[in-house]
Amino acid sequence: MATIEIDSNSGFCTGVVKAIKKAETFLDENDSLLSLGDIVHNNREVERLEAKGMKTITNADLENLTDVDVLFRAHGEPPITYELAEKNNIRLIDATCPVVITLQAKIRRAYENYPNAQIVIFGKSGHAEVIGLLGQTNNSAIVLEKVADAVQLDFSRNIVLFSQTTKALDEYQRLAALIKSSMVDGATFMFYDTICRQVSNRLPHIKDFARNHDSVLFVSGPKSSNGKVLFEASKGVNPRSFLLTGPDDVTEEMIVGVNNIGICGATSTPVWLMEDVKKQVAKMLKAL
Repeated sequence: MATIEIDSNSGFCTGVVKAIKKAETFLDENDSLLSLGDIVHNNREVERLEAKGMKTITNADLENLTDVDVLFRAHGEPPITYELAEKNNIRLIDATCPVVITLQAKIRRAYENYPNAQIVIFGKSGHAEVIGLLGQTNNSAIVLEKVADAVQLDFSRNIVLFSQTTKALDEYQRLAALIKSSMVDGATFMFYDTICRQVSNRLPHIKDFARNHDSVLFVSGPKSSNGKVLFEASKGVNPRSFLLTGPDDVTEEMIVGVNNIGICGATSTPVWLMEDVKKQVAKMLKAL
């Protein structure tokens, strides 16, 4: 029978761990809790917390609520959301990741100190973290999703560059190098390394993990941007990398005819879910 190993470096990052802990602590003493958006981009973990009394709401819902307890997730929120919460007398359980809080402050200072510069954010448009970052500039910053998008910048004007904390470090460095080499004489370029190392360091590790296993089962929610990046890294070095959301997605094709099976996941993937996948794999192998 093939050996089965769960990657010890996979699972929740520190920011998500703190957010989940705050939610669970509150629910231990209260019957319900409102979360502004999915507390984590993993539907199985959201469902687990909802069973404990958590309910996910939208920003539109927030506008019509007063005198309630609301959790702000690790991704962070723009200033306008805090203003609305204060106006509606909403009691905040702020679980914004400390790394994101620091990044928001840097972007806000750049916006205030360099009013004529182009504030650029390397990130995914519409992502919760990016929405919070944009809010620091009154939504005036330019969002670039990929290196090729740099063509839309005006290289004759000053540029200040930041990144969403979970983007790939090597891609961000390529973007910075491209902008720097394209700047017109007289225009300045400032570049801030704002990528979370706890996340970026998982890229080289996940590649090593994938190389060392015949078959890789990558567990991630469909909404996880980090999960997409890490899975592609795994598949790039091991074509037998399979993306699944939970134990029900395991098929014989993934596990038959190999000597060792690796199970890993995104920074939004709970360890208990990877353990459930391992149990399912073991059960199926035993039945073969």
